[in-house]
Amino acid sequence: MANSEQSKKRARQSEARYAVNKARRSRIRTYVRKVEEAIASGNSEAAVAAMKLAQPELARGVTKGVMHKNTVSRKISRLTSRVKALATPVV
Repeated sequence: MANSEQSKKRARQSEARYAVNKARRSRIRTYVRKVEEAIASGNSEAAVAAMKLAQPELARGVTKGVMHKNTVSRKISRLTSRVKALATPVV
């Protein structure tokens, strides 16, 4: 349990940051889920549109310190390749 004023304040700040980061992570996951659903439905236009919205949201997660740079880079790369494969017709 926090005893000093400083440790009490740090505990309050930690709770506040936790709430903000949790909301941000949830928002990012929602955007990624929308891309996944568009890919699963086979709708190329919807997948491209969802990807355009998800990409800056993922990048914002990096700048805010919620996600690691390489994790986001990998997610964007994999989603983009799946969206691109959906757009090109299979011969």
